[in-house]
Amino acid sequence: MAKVVQFPGNAPKQLGPQKVRLSGRSARRKENPAQLSLFTGRMVSINRNNIFEQALAADEAGHTQQARALYQQAIASGNQPADAWCNLGIIEFAGGNLAGAISAFSHCLSQSPRHFEAHYNMANAWAEAGNYQLAELHYRMAIDIAPDFPNSYYNLGLTLALKKDYAAAIENLTHYCRLTSPEEHVQARELIAHLRTLVA
Repeated sequence: MAKVVQFPGNAPKQLGPQKVRLSGRSARRKENPAQLSLFTGRMVSINRNNIFEQALAADEAGHTQQARALYQQAIASGNQPADAWCNLGIIEFAGGNLAGAISAFSHCLSQSPRHFEAHYNMANAWAEAGNYQLAELHYRMAIDIAPDFPNSYYNLGLTLALKKDYAAAIENLTHYCRLTSPEEHVQARELIAHLRTLVA
């Protein structure tokens, strides 16, 4: 009989979605805590004629319906359509519409096959749906595109643990710890210690 993974304490959660910001793809880079983030607080649109930027500003302000409509306008007008599909997918995911989220991320990837945020968010959606094979595939693609983004390794580690590939899960969680500061390691270290008891 297969052994069920019992996580210590509360079951660990995935690290959250990665939104496409203004065209620099900020999520790909780990932010330096010594620098002031350009994307915290209220966002001011650089170009009022840029529908994607208007959608992003509405999204960041928590105006979900307005953001959804503006992202759809951006897609229809060809204004950063892949990025708009990706962020629309995050809105669908947050609203519990898993099928809509996966569809939106798929549209994004059909236009931009190496879109980091879409692969990462698609992986999160498949993991949420319980399809760990597809989740693993998309996390690995996200890692190939942005190998220094730590959350991909953490979520891949969780996915591999659920697939009972404990050694690979430990390897990815350990890599997550190498890329992050010690205060971010607590849950990962607990999970690594627990998984080592399953490998032995």
